[in-house]
Amino acid sequence: MTSITIYDGSNTIGGNKIYLEESGEGIFLDFGMNFKKYEHYFKDFLTWRTSRGIYDLISLNLIPKLNIYRPDIIPSDLNMASFPSLNVNAILLSHAHLDHFGNIGLLKKEFPIVASPTTIILLKGILDISRGKLGSDVAYFSPRFTKRDGRIVKTDKNKLISRNFISVDNFSESVAEFLSICVKRNKQLEKGTIQNLDKLTSCFEIKGYDVDHSIFGATGYLISGDTTLAYTGDFRLHGKKGEMSKTFINKAKEASILIIEGTRAAREDINESEETVYENCLEAVEESKGLMIADFTSRNLERLETFQSIAKKTGRNLIITAKEAYLLNALKKVDGMDRASDIFVYDELKTTKPYWESRVLSEEIDFNYVDSLDISKTPDNYIVCFSLFDLKNLLDVKPVGGTYLYSSSEAFEEESEFDFIRLNNWLSNFGFNILGFEVIEEDGKLKPQFTRGYHASGHASKSDLIKTIETIDPDIIIPVHTDNPSWFNENFDNVMVLKDGETFTK
Repeated sequence: MTSITIYDGSNTIGGNKIYLEESGEGIFLDFGMNFKKYEHYFKDFLTWRTSRGIYDLISLNLIPKLNIYRPDIIPSDLNMASFPSLNVNAILLSHAHLDHFGNIGLLKKEFPIVASPTTIILLKGILDISRGKLGSDVAYFSPRFTKRDGRIVKTDKNKLISRNFISVDNFSESVAEFLSICVKRNKQLEKGTIQNLDKLTSCFEIKGYDVDHSIFGATGYLISGDTTLAYTGDFRLHGKKGEMSKTFINKAKEASILIIEGTRAAREDINESEETVYENCLEAVEESKGLMIADFTSRNLERLETFQSIAKKTGRNLIITAKEAYLLNALKKVDGMDRASDIFVYDELKTTKPYWESRVLSEEIDFNYVDSLDISKTPDNYIVCFSLFDLKNLLDVKPVGGTYLYSSSEAFEEESEFDFIRLNNWLSNFGFNILGFEVIEEDGKLKPQFTRGYHASGHASKSDLIKTIETIDPDIIIPVHTDNPSWFNENFDNVMVLKDGETFTK
């Protein structure tokens, strides 16, 4: 028999932690950070204490109470023996978004991570250019040791340990080489391994299939044991690579159990596609005068390609941040595609460049840097890819007007709405014409109102969820990654809605 336990993500968008078990052996499907749970206690400068390892996270029920975590981050006053142990063969990661991988770094090192070569590369690249907070430090991590009476865990500042990866597809030697490069100054990296899927020892037969999502490398899984199960991860049908999702859906017809995301189960259907986004954004750029700012999620590299095409069409130069350039160069290790040959990099005014930029990036590729003064002289020549956190650079560019285009997801929570009010303040200060959203007053409060057509969701619509389920025609449907699981019950008869911690056995 196969047992399925949803440890997290059953009634929230994100934080998936799904455990499959047969005969005492099992695998996790994702092990992400549940932002909604975290933000119930922590936000901005109020953060959990990494000096106490996982103590705060366990005490506040932000991660499952299981004996599966790294021993070096367990303080002496946390009794893990009272928690169940699981025999974990592997972590199957669907894609490189924090709500799916953000707690994997807490897990024992001996659990290998199964993912696509692109996801593996992105995990390493994202960690290279970030501070690597405890839990999201998946590709490698700094080991810890205890101090005083063992209640404090301290980081070993000289050492990094790589995790072991299992690739669902064949990978190039350059992928393995990239995983072995240490970009953290004055640290030694203990190398891990990367192997093909046929090297994984598991009671399950596992197959990974490319699916379309708002980040490259997303994977859906078909898992066979006593029964066959399909896991969609996050997916969509309306993207440029929607055919990949359809291929997976057809393969999943052999599954008797379907674990499916339902991000948009509570939201109305809208007519959207990446083609529509391209056409609307192209028209916006063509009609704009002065500096053009395109704002989209930095890891939505498909949207970056869209603005790359728009820049060529309109005769403008596309400028990205060094972090985005690093990720593009990392992706080249997977497929050999040079995505950055005609892109410029913004030369931010700072005292020193980080090691990954000054050494690794500059040694591998000769990017064309653009200074704020260059942009100031001929603003009509550029599309600059800046988000809210990059807008401080406008103080150096000193634009006089221009157009800002928001090409990312709407705010669905009040906390996120405050970011748009702050964003609006920055843009108003420089006299930008704003496309994609406006700040309005409603019931005495300021809030953003969004204009559709400049963004396409990374998730399947309600009608596409129905189409997917009807095509696969499973015996059992288990919704996850949704704040509206009841929608599935309303539309299908064979739905098993599990609460966090509940188990279904077949």
